Amino acid sequence: MSHYQHIESALVHGGVDGDARTGAISVPIYQTATYRQDALGKNRGYEYSRTGNPTREALEALIAELEQGVAGFAFASGMAATTAVLSLFEGGDKIIISSNVYGGTFRVLDEVFSRFHIGYSIVDTTDLAALEAAITPDVKAILIESPANPLLTVTDIAGAAAIAKQKGVLLIVDNTFMTPYLQRPLELGADIALHSATKYLGGHSDIIAGLLVVNSAALAERVQFIQNATGGILQPFDSYLLIRSIKTLGVRLDRHVENAQRIAELLFAHEAVERVYYPGLPSAQGYEINQRQAKNGGAMISFELKAGYDINKFFEGLQLIVLAESLGGVESLVCHPASMTHASIPKEIREKVGITEGLIRLSVGIEQIEDLIEDLQTAIAGAAS
Repeated sequence: MSHYQHIESALVHGGVDGDARTGAISVPIYQTATYRQDALGKNRGYEYSRTGNPTREALEALIAELEQGVAGFAFASGMAATTAVLSLFEGGDKIIISSNVYGGTFRVLDEVFSRFHIGYSIVDTTDLAALEAAITPDVKAILIESPANPLLTVTDIAGAAAIAKQKGVLLIVDNTFMTPYLQRPLELGADIALHSATKYLGGHSDIIAGLLVVNSAALAERVQFIQNATGGILQPFDSYLLIRSIKTLGVRLDRHVENAQRIAELLFAHEAVERVYYPGLPSAQGYEINQRQAKNGGAMISFELKAGYDINKFFEGLQLIVLAESLGGVESLVCHPASMTHASIPKEIREKVGITEGLIRLSVGIEQIEDLIEDLQTAIAGAAS
């Protein structure tokens, strides 16, 4: 980081800071498909916006700087970014995935890449011995989320990175839940950091985007080829919106996390709640590891109500918190993973890893905390049968 030591300043000034030609404070939106060439074989650095666009490049430089990587890449969705990463592999290769990952990640491996004979195996990556034992010669990568979606399980990223390096496989970390403001996987030894930028990086539930950052020039060259060849790029206007959103990531997440910690503690002590999954609670699985590798517990909470509470009545009783897919927006959102975000995972696998029919996932927003607590208390009381 050139002019600053802290990520809070990099969020505002990182990547490409404004416009050198005009002095504009904001990076311009280069809403163009193609570029004038001065002569045959002579251009000004740009030929066609699928290959390169100055607004998208400013975003890509920003996320690379924030994640402390070699190069960043912006895609039309988190799944487009995931697809680009998985396109690094070939028939006969196998990917290890954590036992709870986003349903879309599972689906694209299970139903799309399987047709190209790229296999996967599901491993409890919180158990490093089990992870190491699962690396057979055909395994070429480990793909983890930490904290994972939706059970907030914590994997030791540095530990997993050491195993990956020793075995000669790539470690890919989906850092959507934490963002580089709270956790930087590449600094912990990962090869690729992946984001659904729709979530906290976008932060306002109004854009769909994916970002990824790599830790080497060799990987950057391969990913850039895939990005250009397959074309799932982020558009200039969305790139501009994402740069604008990232400027406030720090102040937003500070409030998100402050609210989440209060709510997690409330739910943990609540007589109606059977269990709470939140890595910011000292009782949580992986609490110490999370404290070591992340700034705090983040702002995602999952929980289950006790028997005798009707989750349908709970959802119906919420007035302020919105029942909706997605997460990471300024507004608090709640969902039912088994029928929403993780419905693409077969029921027997869901139940085996703990994604039960009673599991509720809460993305804590930046509203006034007392309003959020009152809404939850009222909905829980109304769910008692």
